[in-house]
Amino acid sequence: MPNLGVHVYEKTTAVSTPVVANSGIPFVVGTAPVHAAAKPAKPGVPVLCTSWTEAVEKLGFSYDWKTYSLCEFMYSHFKLFGCQPVIFCNVLDPASMQEAAAQAEYSVSNHKAVLPFGAIADGLTVANGETTLTADEDYTVFYDEDQAACIVELLGSGSAYDASALKITAAKVKPDTVVLADMVEGAGAVDACMSTVGVLPDLLCAPGWSHDPVLAAVMATKAAGINGLFRAKALIDVDCGPEGVTEYSGLTPWKNKNNLADENQILCWPMVKLGDYRFHMSTQLAGLIAQVDAGNAGVPYESPSNKTYQMDGCCLADGTEVALTFEQANIIAGYGIVTALNFLGMGWTCRNNYTACYPANTDVKDYFIPVSRMFDWVGNTIIRTFWGKLDKPMTRRFADSILDTCNIWLNGLTAAGYLLGARAELLAEENPVTDLMSGIMKIHIFLTPPSPAQEIDFTLEYDIDYMTAAFAG
Repeated sequence: MPNLGVHVYEKTTAVSTPVVANSGIPFVVGTAPVHAAAKPAKPGVPVLCTSWTEAVEKLGFSYDWKTYSLCEFMYSHFKLFGCQPVIFCNVLDPASMQEAAAQAEYSVSNHKAVLPFGAIADGLTVANGETTLTADEDYTVFYDEDQAACIVELLGSGSAYDASALKITAAKVKPDTVVLADMVEGAGAVDACMSTVGVLPDLLCAPGWSHDPVLAAVMATKAAGINGLFRAKALIDVDCGPEGVTEYSGLTPWKNKNNLADENQILCWPMVKLGDYRFHMSTQLAGLIAQVDAGNAGVPYESPSNKTYQMDGCCLADGTEVALTFEQANIIAGYGIVTALNFLGMGWTCRNNYTACYPANTDVKDYFIPVSRMFDWVGNTIIRTFWGKLDKPMTRRFADSILDTCNIWLNGLTAAGYLLGARAELLAEENPVTDLMSGIMKIHIFLTPPSPAQEIDFTLEYDIDYMTAAFAG
């Protein structure tokens, strides 16, 4: 039967739109006071936060950063650097990591009884003498991070508003029960990010814990292949506690002893401070990297070095000030370790362009932070863009569509100055017939990200011709 009429058909576009990978997105594993959170996130599961308010709501907050390490990162990233999002993974589970509930008598002042911050509101009971009070009728419970306390406040409409003392039974969270194995398991949860929050991180952090060589090695392994595919960088702190490195001269021995020389690791030393607050440098480096990436449309081609930290000094874990000269900062950078420098009135800036593999590894794609991150980012983008093409018929037209998509995107990056040059090719020598018969096609991408301008040399020479010209005739 004839198909009469005018008909319009659509054909799939030969060139795909690249699914550009995320850049400057941290995945942070540590401990958080979720017992104090309004909508507590499930322990051991990645949670995406796009603002300070959301992070506090899901994780709680405390200024005791030694106990609750995620709060340090939360404060730095959202408050100081104004960056988002962050993927947090809290390994502190109040349900299993707690002291058994015990009753104690608390005095009441201004209709409030003050409990330790670690008190768990869930399951807490309050009695006025022998009379058990009812939550939300006689009292309410809230947490005050400024006082570092759990507050039981008597309600004016309740039966015990004028009580002078209360008998309160409450369990207490035990953050000190978190061990290295919990952190290692938390670091492994990065593989769940794509399925749980739909965002791929490219910075792995564990402030307060990453100095442990076991965790640092696990982080490097995950950074080499999240889900076995996607690449990231692990930001690692050198231990600057009493058993760690307290003088810059001890950095190389510590680095060698702990085998921290991976191209997927970025080492930091020492800690930094701002007023009364102390931060692991990896925490502020993550914020700085995210800030620099955001300023370049999410393309990680620029180094964080010589960019401003939010700090007013360097220090050790105990707060002891560390004063570094320009020469000492350069020596530390030569060890392949990121540090901080206050020089030429520029304020405190990040100092170093090298990953931890330097100086042992001299491959430019591995040892320069921005070059290595660009390779990671391009690779991650390629995986996300072409995953949907797997198992389609492998024809010449199919291969050309992939090449065209790659080259158009790479040409755009080159035109924008993010790459010095790049191209994708299907090389005959890399694609033998036996591979093609087996459904294996290999695309070779050549790319050259710009290296950071580490040294600019000027030569000054006295030219006698100017003197001669000045006094001629």
